[in-house]
Amino acid sequence: MLTAPDTSTWIGRRDRALLLVAVQTGLRVSELRSLLWEDVALGTGAHDRCAGKGRKQRCTRSARTPWRLSDPRLEPRDRRRARHPCLPSTRGGILSRDAVERLVTKHAQTAAHGCPSLKRKKVTPHTLRHSAAMSLFQHGVGRSVIALWLGHESVETSQIYLHADVRLKERALACTEPFATKAGRFRPSDDLLAFLKGL
Repeated sequence: MLTAPDTSTWIGRRDRALLLVAVQTGLRVSELRSLLWEDVALGTGAHDRCAGKGRKQRCTRSARTPWRLSDPRLEPRDRRRARHPCLPSTRGGILSRDAVERLVTKHAQTAAHGCPSLKRKKVTPHTLRHSAAMSLFQHGVGRSVIALWLGHESVETSQIYLHADVRLKERALACTEPFATKAGRFRPSDDLLAFLKGL
């Protein structure tokens, strides 16, 4: 999906930057939309600053690549652009939530031609946030760190994102030893069925 936008056009470069930033940082749609150039630090320890829910400030690690794609002429110290949106609309303003959702849907549909499994999935901006959380989790980052990364109040909120995927389940199963029992189908007794129906 990240290669779906046509980077020979300005809109394609902006769209690819938006997708990359969303997947790398896990920012919410509102946070992506409101990112200004003054919020992006491209030097050593590159990061993006954003105001999340409840106007809480947080920083997320960022790679230089998306921003260089968005505007190859970008100079980190260019103060004339400081208050401009990083991912602007064609008129230079802040992208609407609907516009972000449309561009994600459009590029997911384009990517589905090369990746048929995408045809069965509904890809939204929130899906990209979820992908960022799962990527961190699969690379061994702890739940509490992921909660901080995503700007969640509690670890329980992050747990929703971290449902075990097939690979995690396979790894967990590989760590267990099978019971020394014969394979077969469980047949409950009539008493057990009557008890369960009575609950």
